[in-house]
Amino acid sequence: MDINKMFGIEFPIFQGGMANIATGEFAAAVSNAGAMGIIGAGGMDGADLRENIRRCKDRTDRPFGVNIMLMNPCADEMAEIVCQEGVSLVTTGAGNPGKYVERWKKAEIRVFPVVSSVALARRLAASGADGLIAEGCESGGHIGELTTMTLVPQVADAVDLPVIAAGGIAGGRQMAAAELLGASGVQIGTILLASEECPIHQNYKDALIRAKDNDTVVTGRTVGAPVRILKNPMAREYLRKERAGAEKMELEAFTLGSLRKAVLEGDVRNGSLMAGQVAAQIKEIRPVRDILEQLEKEYEEIAG
Repeated sequence: MDINKMFGIEFPIFQGGMANIATGEFAAAVSNAGAMGIIGAGGMDGADLRENIRRCKDRTDRPFGVNIMLMNPCADEMAEIVCQEGVSLVTTGAGNPGKYVERWKKAEIRVFPVVSSVALARRLAASGADGLIAEGCESGGHIGELTTMTLVPQVADAVDLPVIAAGGIAGGRQMAAAELLGASGVQIGTILLASEECPIHQNYKDALIRAKDNDTVVTGRTVGAPVRILKNPMAREYLRKERAGAEKMELEAFTLGSLRKAVLEGDVRNGSLMAGQVAAQIKEIRPVRDILEQLEKEYEEIAG
């Protein structure tokens, strides 16, 4: 795996840009631990993003990035802010960042959009992306339909760019498998939720540690907005509403603010506990550095 050489980071690992979780402080902690920390701008406005970038810079002198959800009404402003403030990487989701790419490259920012299909990968490669994050449906939060095992090799074959594998990665065996599939690095999220530095509520972390192999569920498929979360009363009620034919607006109203309930208030009954299928692999809360070192050690034992 050689993505670490591209960015000058110790481990070939990106941290997922998790909305309402990946703050400037958390991104700095991940970067200081040797991976690529990423600020999750989802849920922020331009002023919030600028403040988080500056807080990150105050806490690390290592490379870090920003994830911009292109459906965010502040996306245009955010696209300029990352240039003004100076970051090493921008990852994007929910759209095509083509209109921003030239400006970002002039600012010496590398661009790695998240993709969930080969068609989108080809389109984004043509728009000037420096690499792609192929995210399978095993991941937590908003997902596509293809699994990491099927998506990564198809994307790697379709484009002549570095591919980061995301979704279902919480151990060195999965890192090694991703490399065999054609990935140059990996992105992790769920396992980092159980780090000491992660700012989510302790109740959220405890729920992750208790999770079993079948304890995640995908909500929102019937309305074209699939999201993987841990099973809880809110998830069960959401699925009941879906089965009853609820429309998208009703479901969005039902879950309004639910992620913040989980992250900030620790409400594990009514909150949206976004997590990937690897949640069952998480057994304890550890420092980010320990998590990264174990991933690398397990990977090296297999890959040599």
